[in-house]
Parts: sequence; C-alpha cells; structure tokens
Amino acid sequence: MKTEKTGTVKSRIRRGDQVVFIAGKEYNRYDSAGKRQPYRGKVIAVDARAGKVKVEGAMIVKRHRKPVPQMNREGGIKEQEAWVNISNVALIDPETGKPTRVKLEVRDGQRVRVAKSGKVVPYNSSYKRENTKKIEGEEEAPK
Repeated sequence: MKTEKTGTVKSRIRRGDQVVFIAGKEYNRYDSAGKRQPYRGKVIAVDARAGKVKVEGAMIVKRHRKPVPQMNREGGIKEQEAWVNISNVALIDPETGKPTRVKLEVRDGQRVRVAKSGKVVPYNSSYKRENTKKIEGEEEAPK
C-alpha cells in the first residue's frame, strides 16, 4: 500500500516555464531531416507533491469519453496532455537556450531562481494566480 506524502513540497519548475525534455518519449522526437530534436514547450500544470508536470503539446494521450446528456457533455475521443515525471524535463537557460539546473538565491531581498550561467530565470507573471480574497468594504458585483 502506497503511503501519501504530507507537508509542503518545493519544486523549481513552475507553471508557465519553458522546459525541454531530457529523457523519455518526447526526448526522442525526430525532425524531417532525421535529427533528434527533444521537445520544448510551456508547462501548463505542476503537481509538486507527486513530482509530475504537464507540458503543452507533449505526451498526448487519447481518452474515450461516454456522452452524458444530463450534463450536456459530448462523447468521443479527446486528446489531452498526460502527466510526465518532473525528472524528465529541465528548465531552459534564458542566456544559452540549453537545458540547465537552477538554484534558489536571495538577491535584493527577493527569492529568485538562478541558472548555472548566473542568469536569473524569471517567474512567468502571466500564469500567476489573481488575488481571490475579498477586501473588507468592497461589494461583489452581481453576475
């Protein structure tokens, strides 16, 4: 029986990061000239506790769904991304464009990710969560 992990888990890969495959099925992709071109893509989901990521356009699997008329759900064969082990991908160095490891450092009072080249790997702001807490005195707009 598998025991469930508890507590917080740190992952250096975040949603919105550009990654390249360094192992597995997507590492062995070939272009039209016959050269191996490991797949590069954007991370769309991270499960740090399980150590898995979903990369846009990689590891496409087909799911067969039954139609449910009560829920207005169509049936058919849907293609979607599958979870990949986080050890199979590496962040892309912003300076060289190659796979790199990153470490966490505190610079100017901010915690940043630093690549092996010394360049700061920025957090992608387009994937940050918006503040969903209600501010006191502010009313919610009717829908």
